[in-house]
Amino acid sequence: MSHIHFIGGEKGGVGKSLLARVLAQHFIDRQQPFVGFDTDRSHGALLRYYADFAQPLPLDAHDSLDPVIEAAVADPGRRVLVDLAAQTQGLLLRWMGEAGVPLLARELGLKLCYWHVMDAGRDSTDLLAKWLEGSERAGGGLPLVMVLNEVRGDGFEQLEASGLVPRAQAQGARSLRLRKLPDALLQRVDGKGQSFWAATQPESGSLGLLDRQRLRTWLQRTSDELATLDI
Repeated sequence: MSHIHFIGGEKGGVGKSLLARVLAQHFIDRQQPFVGFDTDRSHGALLRYYADFAQPLPLDAHDSLDPVIEAAVADPGRRVLVDLAAQTQGLLLRWMGEAGVPLLARELGLKLCYWHVMDAGRDSTDLLAKWLEGSERAGGGLPLVMVLNEVRGDGFEQLEASGLVPRAQAQGARSLRLRKLPDALLQRVDGKGQSFWAATQPESGSLGLLDRQRLRTWLQRTSDELATLDI
């Protein structure tokens, strides 16, 4: 069965592309075949850091997302990873509704998942509410993982007070925490344009011994949590 993962969150700067890179590395480390689609026209992270596995996917037409389904059907044994640019949530929901994607996915044996990446700000909580409302109007069919990105803030009190978490969980939503990683460490990795694997290698020259170990530990802990989500 093919798994299709849509990485969203609607807001820019919350860490959507960071999660996409983490998932890409998770699949590589576990030797799980995958293909990535990068919808960001200006600075696509999958195309930059995992170019051997990714291709551009501009969202400029009613059928722009059709290649995602086609890629999943062409190779049922691989994962399909879609890094969505900011402000593409409405387009995704329209495509799902107009093309009858949830029903088609069930008929084809495809497993869908939407990862809503959030920082600790109020905007992310409001956007989660809009996603839940839009998904309900579209008839559901897209299981949700709420991603609390501690790299972009470690206090999620507004989300906890909103009442949205139990509402989402009642619809089968799961959650993942991206644990804190020092900004300076991540900036050095990003500055080299390296995959996470490359950055952990001594010959890369981007990180010192202890920072390489910090990155390995962070990746392993995140991968262990991902493994519990059946992706």
